[in-house]
Amino acid sequence: MANPRESSSGRFGTIGGVFTPCTLTILGVIMFLRLGQVVGNSGVWATIGIVALSKAITTMTAFSVSAIATNTRVKGGGAYFMISRSLGVESGGSIGVVFFLAQAVSVAMYIIGFTEAFTSTFPALSGHGQAVASTVNLAVFVCVFIGAGWTIKLQYGILAILFMSIASFAVGAFEVFDREALTSNFRSGYTGDQNFFTMFALFFPAATGIMAGANMSGDLRDPAKSIPNGTLTSIAFTGVVYVAMAILLGGAVPRSTLQTDNMVIREVAAFGPLITAGIFAATLSSAIGSMMGAPRILQALARDRVFKKLNPFAVGSGPSQEPRRAVVATFVIAELGILVGDLDLIAPIITMFFMVTYGYLNLATFQESYTRNPSYRPTFRWTHWTIALLGAISCAGVMLLIAPLWAMAAVALMAVLHQYIKRRQVRATWGDVRSGAAFERARKELHRLEEERYHPKNWRPSILAFSGGAGARLEIAVYGHWLCAGRGVLSLAQVITGDVENLVERRQAQEKSLRKFIQDEELSAFPAVVVSPERNRGIEALAQCHGLGAFRPNTTLVGWSSDPEKAEERLETLRTVRDLGHSIVMLSAKHAEDKDGPEVDPRNVPSGTIDVWWRGKDNGPLMVMLAHLLVQNEVWREHKIRLLRVVASEGGVEESERHLRELLIAARIRAEAKAIVSEDALGAIRETSKDAAIVLMGFRLPEHGENASYLTESTNHMLDQLGTVFLVHSAGDVALDA
Repeated sequence: MANPRESSSGRFGTIGGVFTPCTLTILGVIMFLRLGQVVGNSGVWATIGIVALSKAITTMTAFSVSAIATNTRVKGGGAYFMISRSLGVESGGSIGVVFFLAQAVSVAMYIIGFTEAFTSTFPALSGHGQAVASTVNLAVFVCVFIGAGWTIKLQYGILAILFMSIASFAVGAFEVFDREALTSNFRSGYTGDQNFFTMFALFFPAATGIMAGANMSGDLRDPAKSIPNGTLTSIAFTGVVYVAMAILLGGAVPRSTLQTDNMVIREVAAFGPLITAGIFAATLSSAIGSMMGAPRILQALARDRVFKKLNPFAVGSGPSQEPRRAVVATFVIAELGILVGDLDLIAPIITMFFMVTYGYLNLATFQESYTRNPSYRPTFRWTHWTIALLGAISCAGVMLLIAPLWAMAAVALMAVLHQYIKRRQVRATWGDVRSGAAFERARKELHRLEEERYHPKNWRPSILAFSGGAGARLEIAVYGHWLCAGRGVLSLAQVITGDVENLVERRQAQEKSLRKFIQDEELSAFPAVVVSPERNRGIEALAQCHGLGAFRPNTTLVGWSSDPEKAEERLETLRTVRDLGHSIVMLSAKHAEDKDGPEVDPRNVPSGTIDVWWRGKDNGPLMVMLAHLLVQNEVWREHKIRLLRVVASEGGVEESERHLRELLIAARIRAEAKAIVSEDALGAIRETSKDAAIVLMGFRLPEHGENASYLTESTNHMLDQLGTVFLVHSAGDVALDA
């Protein structure tokens, strides 16, 4: 993936780059055109509650943004960059799309607000509202298309006009302020289907301007300083303004007027034209700010190559890499929003998109902090994982309370985008918090498992499979994967013989090759490579030291060797492995032993039954468990397990089969129980299981002094007419009735 957008210009500081755009966006169309409606329906107290709740959510989010901004070098893309570098490309990519759409639709909302004020001021144009809005959208597009530098400089003048308009309203409200009217308007007086949360949904977009500065992160001289200081100062300042205006409206205007007159602020003001100028300035500046911010999100998303179809928007123009193609896309989306033409319909949609974004920002900070990642060292100290978690939960709760259907639609869109990116297996060039979170969970669970006493009920296969180099003994790797069945841990082991000092680079190369083999074969396994002067000593070293805590291997899987000359040395190693508490499984695959026969792919599942030959409880429970695990794999699911036993006479058949069935009932494993009558046990096994897919048989390791070559010779004779066989020696840690 490409590197994210970097802006070398660093043109803007805290006031010009963060505080001013945030303030202009927050004190925008909602304040001038909808605050009166909120006060008229909710009453002064509830309106203050709405402002406080909105500011609480945005403040918690601002804390999270500040923590991320001071913990990493923030580049272009604002919220998208922060989330993708914390929660990963899937979450970042889906948020990038949603947040871009939210910003782009916000342009339409601000322009619709401007149009309402404009047509109210010039009634002759009241029938041409959509044409006016489209014309304004085109003008905003042209301004931003030229470049961000000169438009940002206009903000200071616009901010001055905004302050004068607020002052004009305050003077006019003071002149007609009536305490009785304020008392009357303290209480709620909802009309129709209105309630606290519909008013909250109407007002909340006014608070969403906190990301206006972060969206310009690539153009800030010092994002780590400017984003926290500018954003939090703007939140506090605008919160005071909104509370003051709510009180003044409650004391200056009757409830009926507040509920029905969208231009009530202009009528109350000492000098009405200043309010008109303020509305025009605020809505246009907010539209320009969103038109500048949205393309930068899209450009950063495109430059990370998360979605192939967005790649053309990665192109920048000029020395400052202006995202002009993305500006065109933003203009088109804004125009579609204008065609909807309903401010009250657009506002909840924007609320959902912003809430999702804020929730993810809080979630990113929560995970960074809660997992105690050593790399998480923000210089911004006014935050804690509890605040971030509360912020995320608040966002989710408010979404459901405001508009459940829109909330579910927003979450569904996020899920679809997340799954799409995941299926495309987009690889990021940056690290994220997910690995740290996984490490922390694993660390805690390992400690918990270490403290708990082992019980056979919780036995899972942890297999150390000596498969050699990448693909050297493919059947060992494949059958080890099948025996774990997604329920255990598989380590593919390789022993390199020689001096470790001379083979360090080779060991690293072999481990890298083995890891690639695991990925290519889609195996759930870990590589384990060791250098040892002798192969058998290397096997013993891995059996002793590989793994951690409860994840140490409990089963060693090796290939069967038919060479009698190496029998004693090999059995000595297996005795050591046994004494270390490992169960031992030796795999004899006919195609692997027969070098002159046709090549057989061990990944192809053979047909036939899975035969378990029961000879007692020493090895039997582990064999039955391994057979059960084998059929948990989808490719083995249709294979039938047979639990078999050889008896000397017909008189023992009924008793043996009853005993085997009782074992299976206690084990809760589906299998066929069958007793075979024969005085030649070896012949019965070879005849009964000659067409089996897998045969599992127990074996006993000869002790010191016993004839080791006899085991090899007799076993070779037994395996001669069988297919794939597992020879199993159990450590006794499996209980079927657990």
